[in-house]
Amino acid sequence: MKTFLFTILLVSNIPLFAQRSGVLDGIYVRENALGRKPITYNYESEANLMWMKRVWRVLDLREKINHSFYYPIDSRNGISNLITVIRNGICLDELTAFDPISDEFLYAFRGSEACGIGEWIDTLYLPDEDGNETPTEVKIDFQTENVLRFRIKEDWFFDHTRSVMEARIIGICPIEEMKDENGEYKGERALYWLYMPEMRHVLANQETPSRHNDVERRTYDDLFNKRIFSSYVYQDSNTFGRKITDYKTGLEALLEGRSIEKKMFDYEQDLWEY
Repeated sequence: MKTFLFTILLVSNIPLFAQRSGVLDGIYVRENALGRKPITYNYESEANLMWMKRVWRVLDLREKINHSFYYPIDSRNGISNLITVIRNGICLDELTAFDPISDEFLYAFRGSEACGIGEWIDTLYLPDEDGNETPTEVKIDFQTENVLRFRIKEDWFFDHTRSVMEARIIGICPIEEMKDENGEYKGERALYWLYMPEMRHVLANQETPSRHNDVERRTYDDLFNKRIFSSYVYQDSNTFGRKITDYKTGLEALLEGRSIEKKMFDYEQDLWEY
């Protein structure tokens, strides 16, 4: 523990004597996503909507297709994982975090309060000038690797004027895994809800890692709008206002989510005659 703390103190002192070299790390300046604006949504009115369904999903970052949201754990080469981008936006007052007690964006956190969510104070016994160990409070930074899931709230709708079925993400909520001092899993908690239309400008200016081509840089806004991710449904809008886990468990709950998705896609297909 003493060696770990010494390393933290040493790293924290680096900016005191280090400065940027001005050396270009690569053969070109990355400017594709700099100042990029998100593609504007089509305007939708109530009169244009023939059908709509609200669903809630879980995006599990442990799935291979979702690794672009989870890595890199530590930011490098101007690339950060999704939770880091979100926290930076919150701490810079670019994003508003809403209380996770409701997904209706009713209660907003103050910027400083939301920025501190996930950080905690630990007590370490450190040697003083006399060599005696004394309890010292040390702030532990947010552990980005503990965010392994996101909840997504979205609306699926059919616009009869354009004859298209579309999905519109309304909000997302990062889920943190809680662990004790021994690293044992102790449960999970929702950190906060974020309003997607407000997030899009931030996401559109942040590149994501690519597995196949370092020149091809998608942004997080691209991944969400083009639906380049895997997820499963855990709730839909229904008469009883209940989640799938309220009446199904285990594999049956997963299959029920697949059934809800199939019904939505079947609705669109049934509108056409072949």
